Amino acid sequence: MAQKQYKMTAEGKASLEKELEELKTVKRQEVKEKIKVARSFGDLSENSEYDEAKNEQAIVESRIATLEAMLKNVVVIDESSISNETISIGSKVSLLNVTKSIEVNYHIVGSTEADPFNGAISDESPVGRSLLGHGIGDEVDVETPAGITVYRVLGIDR
Repeated sequence: MAQKQYKMTAEGKASLEKELEELKTVKRQEVKEKIKVARSFGDLSENSEYDEAKNEQAIVESRIATLEAMLKNVVVIDESSISNETISIGSKVSLLNVTKSIEVNYHIVGSTEADPFNGAISDESPVGRSLLGHGIGDEVDVETPAGITVYRVLGIDR
């Protein structure tokens, strides 16, 4: 079975690398110290601090493993090759939500970088997937949980 490739910008990859380094150096040490302190309380069978610290350790180690696997399969989008003619991963787009008559701006990113509350939408989301390949002036019907929304592409940037 082929590994999933994670498409992302150079900034997205750097962010994951920073998080991984933080987890490996700082967070691991903090959890190790919590376990050490909890052990000093004695009987581990009824020691909630110890159980909590061990659970936190499992979460940290799981996230480290996830990040390491993702980083092995990262495909960094070459932003200099992004066209201003059609929408692709890495594009920053200005759209008119025709349905609501409001202008919105999105940055189309890989699924690992998505942050919809800050305008970064995944290429795998309904809106992101529908916009890919379209150009300025195109009207795109997007099927969302709230129904069909029509967007007009106003601008495309890198």
